[in-house]
Amino acid sequence: MNRYFRRFPATCILILLLLITAGSFAQTKPVNDTSSVFALEDLQVLVFRYHPIVKQAALLSESARANVLQSLGYFDPALKAGFNRKLFGDTEYYNNWNSELKIPLWLAGADLKVGYDRSVGTYTNPQTRTSPEGLSGVGLSIPLGQGLLIDARRSTLRQSKIMVQYAEAEQLKQINNAWYAVVKDYWNWYYAYRQFALVNEGVELAERRFKALSRQTAIGDKPTIDSVEAYITVQERIIQKEKTKIELQNARLILSNHLWSEQGTPLELPLNAAPQHIDENITKPGQSVLDTLMGQAANQHPELLKLQIKSGQLAIERSYRQEMLKPKLNVSGTLISNRTSFSGNVPDYYDFNWSNYKLGVEFAFPLFLRAERGKLREVKIKQRELDYDLQQTGREIRNNILASYNDLSAYSSQLDVQVQSIRNQQTLLKGETQKFDLGESTLFLINSRESKLIDMKIKRESMISGYQKTLAELYYKAGTRQ
Repeated sequence: MNRYFRRFPATCILILLLLITAGSFAQTKPVNDTSSVFALEDLQVLVFRYHPIVKQAALLSESARANVLQSLGYFDPALKAGFNRKLFGDTEYYNNWNSELKIPLWLAGADLKVGYDRSVGTYTNPQTRTSPEGLSGVGLSIPLGQGLLIDARRSTLRQSKIMVQYAEAEQLKQINNAWYAVVKDYWNWYYAYRQFALVNEGVELAERRFKALSRQTAIGDKPTIDSVEAYITVQERIIQKEKTKIELQNARLILSNHLWSEQGTPLELPLNAAPQHIDENITKPGQSVLDTLMGQAANQHPELLKLQIKSGQLAIERSYRQEMLKPKLNVSGTLISNRTSFSGNVPDYYDFNWSNYKLGVEFAFPLFLRAERGKLREVKIKQRELDYDLQQTGREIRNNILASYNDLSAYSSQLDVQVQSIRNQQTLLKGETQKFDLGESTLFLINSRESKLIDMKIKRESMISGYQKTLAELYYKAGTRQ
């Protein structure tokens, strides 16, 4: 061996340099056995508990219920009172006190009124003058024409209640959107992780082969050119490894966007976290699953629910606009008495009875009703537009589900072929290695077949990732979650 070194000093120095350089590149190791599996179910728990988008979506229902509470304010009892007095010289011109409790009633749009008036003084209007005890009154104001079946306040309240359901459908839509984005990022991270692991495995294989060939070259069993070629393969795969390492880091960062603590603090995906293992023998969902998803989409898809709820809202608006075509005919009646309390005796002719009352009638009717007819026509047009939207959206949802299911079928078939191709390539690589050991093959063929095998495995992981994302897309298109 000393004689060999003396004859080929440059070759020996080259081999030593290659060994030292290869050792320095081998410092970066793949995720080892201490990795902890971070499954999709683990991510789901964190997302649905702490993700800001999910929390934000929950506010939609609260906002809609706040609008309902606001609409109920139109039915709140109202108490109003007023006092006016004029005293000049020794004369009391007037001393007026007016108070009223108005209670809106849901039935027939009526208002219940309870009041007390006291108007005295030298120059008080005779129409409003009362005795010193004043007058109490209990009455009703009822719309017999416009507003009898539905009025503005009842229409607003009914529509606000329906919008609670609309907000819940929008909440479900936003949560589904967020979860679908999370799932895609998870499987992108899975692919980046598996790609890095496979490329790193290829680096280790190339380094072991280079070291073995270097030792054989040093003793003269293999030509020097094999060591150089082996080292070039190591370099190429290290370059590829650095590239996939950056891709893995970026995929980890993107997935970390969805990780939050209970206190709202951003979390980072640990470096030792590993995605869940997926069996390469994937079976696509059966026809029964597809039929179930189609049925759920037809009845519970958020987009269809929103359109249906919007249709119900327009139906209320249409009823209100039709009610506005009626003439206004408001009747009010009040029984009056000079009773100031329910204790004590009051003469019958001053107490509450059908002989002591106030009665009022109000009538109004626009002659052309152009504003009312125009608004009603606008609502009818919106309803027709909404019907067309329902038809088109329903068909698009159905076809999108079928398209995703077809993509799953394609992924499943391709994955089966890819798995078989990998087995065949492994057989070819094994045979080529045996031929190389017998001196009947070249290092170039071994490296070529090995690189092809690594690329095929990476493509398999890409198919698995694509299949899982398409599976999530299938449920997303059906308006639900996996």
